[in-house]
Amino acid sequence: MRLSALLVALALAGALAVPAEAACYADYKAKRDRPPLRLHYGVAQVSDDACNRKAAERVLRPRLNQGGWTLLNVLSTFGPEGLDERKASAGRYFLRY
Repeated sequence: MRLSALLVALALAGALAVPAEAACYADYKAKRDRPPLRLHYGVAQVSDDACNRKAAERVLRPRLNQGGWTLLNVLSTFGPEGLDERKASAGRYFLRY
């Protein structure tokens, strides 16, 4: 009984030690130059400290480059309340990068 109480106390202490993060997302446009030219609109999750257009660009550029894409621009950053309205437009690029 004591061991389970100790484990619960440790779990609670660990949960309280980690700061809660509000979700932040960015919608963006990207291109792939390899013939044929391809463009896509996507939505990606970014950290709270990257929750503005400039910081989101710095975070997304390497992610997209690894997938063979070039970031054109970050359109906006937003919270979880904006996800549903963008999901259909982003299609397969919804939360992919």
